Amino acid sequence: MNYVELENYRKEIQRNTVLNKINMVIEQGQIVGLFGRNASGKTMLLRAISGLIRPTSGTIKVKGENLTYLHPFPQSMGIIIDTVSFWPQYSAFACLKILASIKNTIDDDKIRNALQRVELNPDDKMPVRKFSMGMRQRLAIAQAIMEEPELLILDEPTNSLDTQSRSIFRNIMMEENKRGTTIIMASHIREDLELCCNSFYSIEFGNITQEK
Repeated sequence: MNYVELENYRKEIQRNTVLNKINMVIEQGQIVGLFGRNASGKTMLLRAISGLIRPTSGTIKVKGENLTYLHPFPQSMGIIIDTVSFWPQYSAFACLKILASIKNTIDDDKIRNALQRVELNPDDKMPVRKFSMGMRQRLAIAQAIMEEPELLILDEPTNSLDTQSRSIFRNIMMEENKRGTTIIMASHIREDLELCCNSFYSIEFGNITQEK
């Protein structure tokens, strides 16, 4: 089953083409790596797939449904794009509890489990403002996976992670993929994508190429 489909997707911002006629098909259950330098267009492409921007021309479908103004976002999605901000005065658990209340589809046990998977203690009352960069990134991963989404969109997800945390991240991605999740990861470091991806694209100046 094709889970994500872009056809001649083009995005122009202030007369600059940032995505140029993107044609891309991602099958359900793939782990796709998107490799490109900074400002290559990879984050903009993730924004397109997540419904955060609209095309200048072309179309995008997720799970067979066009992303339009009436249906702007994929129905089941976990996301990390840019730096994920949390309420600095609250604990990790409290922050995820607030985010979970938006959809209200998971209970406290699911939140606790997500934190434990990234090796954060759900009972720790330390406020997020005291977290290291690596702890913040692990918290961002926890918020992306806690609702067991069908689609994970991850921009530079291994930023600030040490060797042990990168191994934990890889194991989580394998577990999520085994559950049936389609995963799209972007990074400017090819080795980070090779941790778990089974299909690769390169992007440069808004143009995409599938690697063999």
